[in-house]
Parts: sequence; C-alpha cells; structure tokens
Amino acid sequence: MPFPWGLCLVYKNWAGPIRKKILLPLLGSSTRYLMLSAQKRTSDFNSFAVRTNTCGELRSSHLGQEVTLCGWIQYRRQSLFLILRDFHGLIQVVIPQDESAASVKKLLCEAPIESVVQLTGTVISRPPGQENPKMPTGEIEIKVKTAELLNSCKKLPFEIKDFMKKTEALRMKFRYLDLRSSQMQYNLRLRSQMVMKMREYLCNLHGFVDIETPTLFKKTPGGAKEFVVPSREPGKFYSLPQSPQQFKQLLMVGGFDRYFQVARCYRDEGSKPERQPEFTQIDIEMSFVDQAGIQKLVEGLLQYSWPKDKNPLTIPFPSMTYTEALDFYGTDKPDTRFGMKIVDVSDIFRNTKIEFLQDMLKEPQGAIKTVCIPGGAKYLKNKDFETIKEFAVNHFNQEVSPLFLKTSGSRKCPLTKLLKEEEKSALISLLRVQEEDVVLLTAGEHHKACSVLGKLRLECADLLEARGVVLRDPAAFHFLWVVEFPLFLPKEEDPRELESAHHPFTAPHPSDVHLLYTEPEKVRSQHYDLVLNGSEIGGGSIRIHKAEQQQYVLEAVLKEDVKLLSHLLQALDFGAPPHGGIALGLDRLVCLITGSPSIRDVIAFPKTFRGHDLMSNAPDYLSPEDIEPYHIQVKRAEDTGRTDVQSVVCEAQSSQRLILPSLTKTENPFENLALDQTPELLDRRKSSKNPENK
Repeated sequence: MPFPWGLCLVYKNWAGPIRKKILLPLLGSSTRYLMLSAQKRTSDFNSFAVRTNTCGELRSSHLGQEVTLCGWIQYRRQSLFLILRDFHGLIQVVIPQDESAASVKKLLCEAPIESVVQLTGTVISRPPGQENPKMPTGEIEIKVKTAELLNSCKKLPFEIKDFMKKTEALRMKFRYLDLRSSQMQYNLRLRSQMVMKMREYLCNLHGFVDIETPTLFKKTPGGAKEFVVPSREPGKFYSLPQSPQQFKQLLMVGGFDRYFQVARCYRDEGSKPERQPEFTQIDIEMSFVDQAGIQKLVEGLLQYSWPKDKNPLTIPFPSMTYTEALDFYGTDKPDTRFGMKIVDVSDIFRNTKIEFLQDMLKEPQGAIKTVCIPGGAKYLKNKDFETIKEFAVNHFNQEVSPLFLKTSGSRKCPLTKLLKEEEKSALISLLRVQEEDVVLLTAGEHHKACSVLGKLRLECADLLEARGVVLRDPAAFHFLWVVEFPLFLPKEEDPRELESAHHPFTAPHPSDVHLLYTEPEKVRSQHYDLVLNGSEIGGGSIRIHKAEQQQYVLEAVLKEDVKLLSHLLQALDFGAPPHGGIALGLDRLVCLITGSPSIRDVIAFPKTFRGHDLMSNAPDYLSPEDIEPYHIQVKRAEDTGRTDVQSVVCEAQSSQRLILPSLTKTENPFENLALDQTPELLDRRKSSKNPENK
C-alpha cells in the first residue's frame, strides 16, 4: 500500500482515486501495525532452497519425516556417526553400515571435516540412554538414505570450534572461516535483528524516512581527520564524510522532518585501539524537537529493539551533567555499575600541617581528591601500589598516595603517619572506610586530579575483579545520559584559542546564549551523550538553525573559513526549522550487548587497528597507469628511506602509546615483533610467560 505513513496529511490537495486509496490506511496505520506485530510470525529459513529443514530446527515432533539437510561436517566418530552443522544448529547423522549403502558410507567417511554435503534421510529417535540433553536436537538423529558431496574442504588453518584458541591476526586473515563459528554467527545475526527492529520502530511506528546520503563529499572544518579521494580534476579531491551531519541538517531544511539512516562513516584516525576507519551508526534527525524529545525517542528505540535474551531495559535512563561526571568519575563517560566515586576532601585539610597539601589548596583550582578501594589492602599487593603511583606520575605528572586508615596488617605509607587523628577520623567518616579498605589520595588542579583518579578507579576495579572480587555484573546494562557539555574547549596546541567540544553546528544552551558573544568559553551546549557501562555509544545535539548565529560561531569564535560551509549557511537562511538529532554507534552497542572483547567481533570484515585488511592485503599499491588519471604523485617507502618493516615497527610502537598499560602485566621487549597485530594481542604478549614470545 503506497505512502502508509501520513503523506496525505501534508499533500491535502491531492485528488482522485489516489487520495481515497491512501486516506483510509492513515486512520489506523499504527493500530494495524501493532496488530500485525502481535501475531506470531516465524521466518521460513528453507524457502527457495533445496533443503527441507535446517539442522537445528528438528525435534521429536519430526519423527518419521523424510528430510533433506545441507551443511558442514563438523565432527565424525568411529565411522558410525557424524555431526552436521548449519547456521541454525547441529544434528547427529547415522552413517549407514549395510552393503547396499556402501557408496553413501564411503562418501561420508572419506569427506574431510568442514566439507559441504547434502543429505536426505529419515528422522528417528536415538536409542534409549544415548540422548544428549546438551543438544537441542539431542533426542533424535538422521538415518541417511542418500548423500552428495557439494564441496570438499582442504586442510584448515584452524579448527572451527569456539573453544579453540586462535590469534586475532589468523582469524582476520581467514575471516570467512572465522565467520562459521557459533559466536560470530550469533553476533552478526543479533546485529541484523536489532537493525530490523530499529527500522520498524522508526519508520513504521514513528514516521521516519530512511534516506541515503552521499559518500563522496568535500572537506569540512573541525572534527576528526577525513579520508580523501582523488578526482580526475587536477588538484581537486573528495572527502569521505565522518558523518552525514550536514546532509541531515539540509534534509530538515528540505522538509523531511524525520530522517533516519544506517549510515557508513569514515574517519582517518590512524592507529587508535578499538577504532575502525569505517564504521556504522544509526543516524537520526528531527525537526521541531527539543533535547527531551530526542532522549525519549532513543530510549523507546533501544527498548523496542533490545534482544529478547537479555534483561529488559528500564526507561527513562538516568541523567548526569558533564560537570558531575567529571567530579565523581573523572570522565565524561562514567561506568556506573559500581561505586568507588571520587570524593573531594579539601575541607578536611584546610588547616592541615602537611606542607604540600597546604600549598595546593592555595592554588586557584587546587583540590584534594580521594577514591576508596574496597578491600584494597587485602587484594592489592605492594607492587600494585607502586605501579599505580608510577602511572599517575608518567601519564598525568600527578602524585598519588595510598592511605591505610583501617588495616590490620603492617602496611603503612609515609602520608598516613603524617595525618592527625582528627583528619583520619574525618576521612573514615566521609568515605565510609571499612576494614582493609585503601584510600587513594591526590592533590592537584581540580580537573587533573579527577582525571587521574578516574583512570585509577577503572584500573583498580580490573585488578580487584582479576582477583575474584565481583564489582561489575556482566549481565547488567547501565545506560546514562550525560548533558550540559561545554560548547567550546581550549585548543591543546594553543589554549588561548577555542575549538568545538562536539562540532560547530551544536546550539548553545538557552540560558547561556548571551555569553556566546562575550565569554564563549563559559557557554554550555545543548549536546548530550548516551553512555553504556562506561562506553559512549551515542552523541547528539540540538543544532544551530539560524544562519547569523552559525556564521558567528564559525567566523568569530572558531576562526574557520566560512566559505567551506557556504552551502549550509545559505540553506539556514531559507527557512530552516529548529532541529536536532543523534547518532548511535552500532558497532559499539552490539559489542557491549554481546559481551564481545572487541568491536571487530561484531563486524563481518573489520580492519586491524592500523586500518589493514589482512585477508585481502588492503590498502595496496596502484600501478602508475591507474594513478595517472588523478594527477597525483606517490612517494614509495623506498623513496623516503623507510622500509616496510621499519614502517610497521614504528607504527606499532606509536599505537602502543595510545593504550592504557594494564597494571597487572610487565613490559616485554619483544612486543614490537608482533607486527600487524591487534592491541589486545600485543597487550597479552607483554607477559614474559607467553610462549609465543619465544
């Protein structure tokens, strides 16, 4: 039925039979859809295929039926049985032993493991006592009549079994084999189901329009570094968009007031762990909406698309300001599954005799911050505390001291001895210190002190959990909105200049608009992030919809060349409605839901952390003939004096600097030999006990 989402409400002047056809569905489209959704519908996995059933769907109710199955031989036992596998599950097949079926037996016994076969046979019960309760199909088996070898399999580089340990580099080189594993099948099928449910919610229930936006665009100011694509016009290049930001705002100007897209995005961020040069986001934009409306939409979207095998979501999600997140957790993406909050204890030490604490409190932004580690004296060792102190100094130039205020052991620290009894009592009371707890204390500039304790909070949680303490429930999903971000931040290279904290199209907070023209560094934004278990999975904002204000931000505050965005500024002058939106990182979201260790485990064909495809060896060189039409000149590695190995080692070393070193592992001088490996594998290989280092 054409246009079922209300277009006739806009085009009232349509006449004739078309108007009659589309008017009736509009009156009850939502009701009709809900009725259809309530009906129990099952997918037909066998339509259009030569098989009659999947391996995993057969049960005792199919006894006596003749079935045709297709799949991979996973296991064979004593030439009597084999296990056939497809995406739906496993089934045991009885290999015939009588002479009349000698050809079938020969085929099934000689076919290599992971060969593809087609079988026809009868569903029978397993003999009494031979049922397998661990298999959904464990009560039955297939008595084979005919068999056909569809394709034989050569010797595999690794076995297709979930319990087999494989290096990630090997998995990515033979990704098509790794995809056969049950975990990868689960991850990608769950991802597909979630995307389909999101489409239903947005398009069918709430009238969003799925619109594709261009991949070839032009360079835009601010944000991450973009990939460039040469054109046939000398000196002119396309850029791959890091998000459809400008396009979705232009769609609002064009009257598509509810836009959505499963968007492919690109960012040339180099060797960053847990990042992909190409990634997918659920991109959403709406007109005539405020921040609360966007948040309510996203909460409903996630609740509707949430997997049925996970604990249901409770909405609305809690909210926290950017300032509160930094003050209590030392980060703008706090993991709220456990406590250990940062506590300001500056007031306890206003009259202290400890000289360095006195000096710090005299500084304009000076503060004394603490984190209480439950059971720290019991579970953490002296070398752990030494590593904690070294990390704080090396990465933040910040001193951190452990305080043993209520420990029964002999461990002490110099600062504990300097504390007066009333200071100890005040700390114990304020932090609710229990026996064997340890307090980490640092004195410094407010933001720096919070940042270092925020990092150590997470690292100490990892240490405690590695030693048997349960802090974070792996089945728990704690969503959190972080709001009221600053609109601008000082540039790292020149703190006197400002840059956008989010992007230059974010609108200022209504209460701070007057500060935009006088003290822009104090302006809060209408930006909001969605955090799940300490990871940012979405970010969005209400946009600037007036050309005058947008031009002022670009030109006067950010010192950007407004000519690069002249098309957007012109569009905003032609009656742009108020609008806002959000983008959800699909890869990160599915990674957290499935409990996968890396986003590469929820992407069918990912890149390494250096942007390489180990399966196809992309990126690769082009011949001079292929390059010539683009009017560019390429300097080879040999022209720059860098060999491939030198390049790889250099990049591997630089990427390691981006990884927070685990406090439980020792450095290994051989780590740079793990060329083109993922950060996780490089991190594991730091252990001198790892046999691969030999």
